[in-house]
Amino acid sequence: MRKSVVAIVGRPNVGKSTIFNRLVGERISIVEDTPGVTRDRIYADAEWLNHSFNLIDTGGIDLSDEPLLVQVREQAEVAINEADVIIFLVNGRDGITGADEEVAKLLFKSNKPVILAVNKVDNFEMHELLYEFYSLGMGQPFPISGTHGLGLGDMLDEVVKHFPTDREDDLDEERIYFSLIGRPNVGKSSLVNAMLGEERVIVSDMAGTTKDAIDTSFSRDDWDFTIIDTAGMRKRGKIYENTEKYSQLRALKAIERSSVVLVVIDADTGIIEQDKKIAGYAHEAGKAIVIVVNKWDTVEKEQDSMKKFEQEVRKHFQFLSYAPVVFLSAMTKKRIHTLLPEVIRAAENHSKRVQTNLLNEVIEDSLAINPAPSIKGQKLKILYATQVSIKPPTFVVFVNDPTLMHFTYERFLENRIREAFGFDGTPIKIFARRRN
Repeated sequence: MRKSVVAIVGRPNVGKSTIFNRLVGERISIVEDTPGVTRDRIYADAEWLNHSFNLIDTGGIDLSDEPLLVQVREQAEVAINEADVIIFLVNGRDGITGADEEVAKLLFKSNKPVILAVNKVDNFEMHELLYEFYSLGMGQPFPISGTHGLGLGDMLDEVVKHFPTDREDDLDEERIYFSLIGRPNVGKSSLVNAMLGEERVIVSDMAGTTKDAIDTSFSRDDWDFTIIDTAGMRKRGKIYENTEKYSQLRALKAIERSSVVLVVIDADTGIIEQDKKIAGYAHEAGKAIVIVVNKWDTVEKEQDSMKKFEQEVRKHFQFLSYAPVVFLSAMTKKRIHTLLPEVIRAAENHSKRVQTNLLNEVIEDSLAINPAPSIKGQKLKILYATQVSIKPPTFVVFVNDPTLMHFTYERFLENRIREAFGFDGTPIKIFARRRN
C-alpha cells in the first residue's frame, strides 16, 4: 500500500517551512522571514501514530502577477492535486487576509480533506484569535505554534483520520511489480514499449515527455508483471516545467510500490553523478535492483567493450555490487530478452527465506574461517542468527555486545551469506542485537 501524501499550503510567510521541519524532525526547508523563500515543493517522510506518509512543503500561494510568484502558485496547485490531505496554514496574529480567502476558494475546488491550522498561537491566552477563522468555512481551526511545537499532535490526529483506508493499488503478492527510474531521455518509455512489444507508452525525443507514473500489466512465460513507468528525475536546479517539478516524488512513490527497480542508464552519454543519486533512492528503499544500460547499439564497440563498461558501472555504483547489469537496446530490441529473467531472479531473491539452521551453519563456518577481531580487548561473540523479514531479506545476529560488530565484519558476514544462498539483485540487511 502506497503512503498517503499530505501537503502544507497557504499564503507566503505563514510558517509553512517551520511546521514542515517540526513534523519531519529535520531542518530541511529553508526558513527565512522573506515571502517566497520556499520556491519549490520540498518533501520528506513523516510518521504519526504508526502512519507513515509523504509530507510536502509548498511555496506560498500568492495571487500577484510577478513571474516568480506565479510559478510558486502553480507549484502549490500541483501539490494540492497530488495530496490526499491538505493542511491549510494561516497566521493567527494577522487574522484573515484577502489572500487567505483566495487560498480557501482554491482548496474548496480541490474536493480534498482540508485541515485548517492557525499558526503562531503561542499560548492559551491567544486562543481567542481562532474565532474569526471559522468564517473560512473549513471547520474547526487547530491552534498550533511552529516555533514552540505546540498543538501539532492534535492537528496530526485529525490529519491521519482522513487517510484513505482502501487503496486501489494494493499489491498482488503473486505479481512482480517493477519500475523504471533514471534521468530524462535515457529511454525508459522506449524500453517499456520494447518489453511489451507494442506502443503502449508515448515515446518522444524531447526530455521529460513522461509526466506521470503509468502502470501497465502483462504476462510472459507464466509470470505476471506490472511495470511502472516514471517521469525522469532531474536535478532541482535544472527543472523548468511546472509538471516536471513533481516527477521526483512520483518516481519515489513508484519505487515504494515496486519489488524490483530498473535503474536505466544511457550508454551513449555515459554515467553521471545524477545516475548515482537516482539509484540511491531505490537502494535506500531496500528494493531489488537491476542496472539497465540502454542504447548499447549507439556505442562504438571495441574488444571487451561490454566488460569495460561494466567495470565502469561497478566503479561508480559500488553500493550496488549485488545488482546485475544488463546491456540492451530498446530501439533495436537487441538483447531485450535478457532483461525479464534478471527481473524475475531479483524478485525471487528479494522474497527469499533461509532456514535458520542453515543460516547458523554458514555463520559458524564464517567464524571458523575469519574469527571476529577484538576491539579494545573485547571480542565479539556471535551466539545465534535468524532471518526476521523479506523484501529485503533482513537478518538479526544476536551477539554479546552489538558495539563490537565492526562494519567491515558485518560486510564479511553479508558476503558469506550471499555466497551461500545467492541473493543476487537484492540488498540484504544485518542487525546486531544483544542477546538477553
